[in-house]
Amino acid sequence: MHKIYLGLAIHNHQPGDNFSYVFEKAYNQSYLPLVEALENHPGIRLSLHYSGCLLDWLIANRPDFIDRIAALVKRGQVEIMSGGYYEPILPMIPDSDKLGQINRLSAAVEERFGHEPTGMWLAERVWEPQLPKTLAQAGIKWTVVDDNHFKTVGLYDGDMLGYYVTEEEGRPVKVFASSKKLRYLIPWWQVKDVIEYLKSLAEEGGDRIIMMGDDGEKFGLWPGTYKHCWEDGWMEQFFTAVEENSDWLRTIPLGEYAEQHPPLGRVYLPTASYSEMQEWSLPPAVSYDYGHLLKDLEAENQDDILRYVHAGFWRSFMAKYPEINSMQKKMLRAHDKVYRARELCESDAGLDELWRAQCNCPYWHGVFGGIYFGHIRHGIFRHLISAENAADEILFDNKPFIVHETTDFDSDAQEELLIESDKQNVYIDPNDGGSIFEWDLRRPQHNLGAVMTRRDEAYHRDLIEAERIRREGNCQADDGRVKNIHDIIKSKQEDLDKLLFYDNYRRASLIDRFLPADTTVDSLLRGDYQECGDFVGKTYECSTRKKSNCVTTHLVRDGHVKHGDEVLTIRVEKTISLTAGSEEMEVTYLLTNTSGATIQTTFASEWNLALTEDAHCNHCSYTANGERKPLARTDDISNIDRLRISDPHIGIDILMTADRSMKLRRYPIECVTNSEDGFELTFQGSCFILGWDIAIEPGQEWELNLKWQPE
Repeated sequence: MHKIYLGLAIHNHQPGDNFSYVFEKAYNQSYLPLVEALENHPGIRLSLHYSGCLLDWLIANRPDFIDRIAALVKRGQVEIMSGGYYEPILPMIPDSDKLGQINRLSAAVEERFGHEPTGMWLAERVWEPQLPKTLAQAGIKWTVVDDNHFKTVGLYDGDMLGYYVTEEEGRPVKVFASSKKLRYLIPWWQVKDVIEYLKSLAEEGGDRIIMMGDDGEKFGLWPGTYKHCWEDGWMEQFFTAVEENSDWLRTIPLGEYAEQHPPLGRVYLPTASYSEMQEWSLPPAVSYDYGHLLKDLEAENQDDILRYVHAGFWRSFMAKYPEINSMQKKMLRAHDKVYRARELCESDAGLDELWRAQCNCPYWHGVFGGIYFGHIRHGIFRHLISAENAADEILFDNKPFIVHETTDFDSDAQEELLIESDKQNVYIDPNDGGSIFEWDLRRPQHNLGAVMTRRDEAYHRDLIEAERIRREGNCQADDGRVKNIHDIIKSKQEDLDKLLFYDNYRRASLIDRFLPADTTVDSLLRGDYQECGDFVGKTYECSTRKKSNCVTTHLVRDGHVKHGDEVLTIRVEKTISLTAGSEEMEVTYLLTNTSGATIQTTFASEWNLALTEDAHCNHCSYTANGERKPLARTDDISNIDRLRISDPHIGIDILMTADRSMKLRRYPIECVTNSEDGFELTFQGSCFILGWDIAIEPGQEWELNLKWQPE
C-alpha cells in the first residue's frame, strides 16, 4: 500500500515587548486550542517550537499549560524544538550571541519539558550558507527552511520529500524543506482536498515525508481563523481525517524522522528566506511588480516558470530602512560594550538585555511584524540602552563620564559623531544636515530619535486600487471563503489613500530649514511646502573638543537661501554642548549673512521625537506670557519661549527653552501601514518645528540659544 509521512513543525512566538492583551489573545485563540486538540488526538504527532519570550510569559502566567505540553512530550506525541531564545535573525547577530541564545533555549527546553532538543526553528527561515557551523557547534542536528531555498538550486517539489544534509567547514546539519503548497493549503482549503493532495504523494515503501513549518498564530489569531479553525471545526476535522487515514498517512516529529531515515543527499543552499519575506525586502515598486508577477504565474499554474523566479535578500531591509540599519548597528555597538564589560567581571553585564534587543520583529517589515510597530521598536531600544547602561557602569567604574568618537557607525563609508555620557547619548550625522539621528535618554532608557520616516510601500498601490474600486462602486461581494492573510485587503477607515504622505528626508532632529513666512502646519504635514535653503540632508563641517567634563561639537555649512528671485549666501553654525552627569543639552545657532543683500526669511529648527500617541495628544504643552497651555494634535502657535514634553508612559518630562520667542508648528508623524488586521494609520512620532522670522543685513549675525533639560 502507498504510504507517506506528514511532518508538522508549529512555531509559536510573541515578541517580549508586545502588549499583554496580545499574549492573552494568542494564548486563548491559538496556543491553548492547539494543545487541547493534541490531547484529544493522540494519533497526531508533531514538532512544536515556543520562543523564549513566549515561554517566559507562559511560565509566569500559565504554568499549568507548560505541564500539559510536558505531558504530551512524555507520551511521545510532541517534540520541542530549540532556536534562538529571543527569536533573533541569526545572520544579523554575532556568532557568540548565536551560540548563547540557542544554548539558552535548549537548556530551558530540557529543564521544562525533560527533553533535549535536537532540532531548531530558524527565525523567519532566514538562511545563510555559514550557519551550519554555528548550529552544529550548538548541538543542533536539524532545522527547517522553505522549499523556496531548495528550488533556487534546481530541486523540484518531488525532490524534497525527505531531508538533505548541508555543512560548513565540515560541520553538518540536516535541513527539511517546508512545503509552500502545504502552507497555503492548511488551513485554508477544505480538509478533503488536503487529504487528497497528501494521498497523491504517497508511494510504495512509504519512507517519504512532506512537511510544513509555519506559525501557530495562523490557527486562531490571524483574521477569521479562530472561527474557521476552532468554532467551525476545521482543525478537528483535519486531525480526525489524518487519524482515520493512519493506514497510509503517518504523522511524525521531524527529529524522529531524521534519526530513523537516511538523507536524500547533500545540498548547499544559498541565502534565502520564505518567498514573501524576500518579496517584502525589495524596493517598493519592484516588490509590487514582483508580487503581482508571482500571483499571475500562480493563477496560470506556471510552475515550470515559477521555480526559476527568485528575488530579494533579507539583509536588504537594512538598506531599505535606515532606521533598521541604525538599530542593528546600535545592537552591535552594545554587544561590544557588554562583552568588554564581561571580561572585567563575572556579572551578566547586560547580556540578557542585549539578547532581548535581538528579537527579529522590528528588524524587517511585511504583512505582519515590522519596524512600524512603535511599541516593539521602542522596546528594542529600551533593551539596548539598558544593556549599555549595565556595561558602562562596569567600564567606567560607576562614575560620571562623557566620551566622543568619530566612526562609520552605520557602515555607509562616511563617518558619524557619537557622543556618549552616563546620562545621554547623542549621535550626529554631519553628512545628513548635521542632524541628530539618535538621542538616548539613559535614565528612562528611551531613544527620542526612534522615529519612522514616511515612505512609499508596495502595499500602498494595493490600497490605492482598492479605494478606487470602492469609490466607483465596483466592489464584489465576498465569497465567504476564509482568505489567506496575504490576500486580505481591508482598511480600518475609509480614504486612507488620501493620507499617503512621503518624506524626502530622514525624520531626525536638529534639521535646519528656511521657509516662506506663510508656511502652514498643514503644508508641512503634507510635505507640499517650499524649502528655501539647501541645508536639509547636506554636509556640514564638524569639529569636536572635550574640555574637562564637557564635550562641544561645532557644525558649520556655507549654503544658500532663496529670497524672492535672488539666491543669497548664508553661513549656518550650530554648537551642541553636553556635560557628564547632566541630562541637559544646549544648542546654539549662529547665522551669518555672507551675501550682499538683506536676508529676510523664516528660519526653523525641526525636531522629530519618538513619543507615544497619548503623550503627543495629551501631555505636551507650551508656555506663553507665563501661562502653560496644552497642545492639540496639530498646532500652529506664535510667541512662545517654552515647550514642555511629558510622556508618562516612558518616564520622560523635559523642557525646551529658547532665548527668543518662537513660532511652533507641531503635527503627528503618521504612516499608512498594513498588517494582518488590515490598513491603518499608525503613529510614529511627533514633529516640532521651531521657527523665527529673521532679517539679517549683509555681514551681520543672528544668534539663538536652545536648551533641553529635565523638568
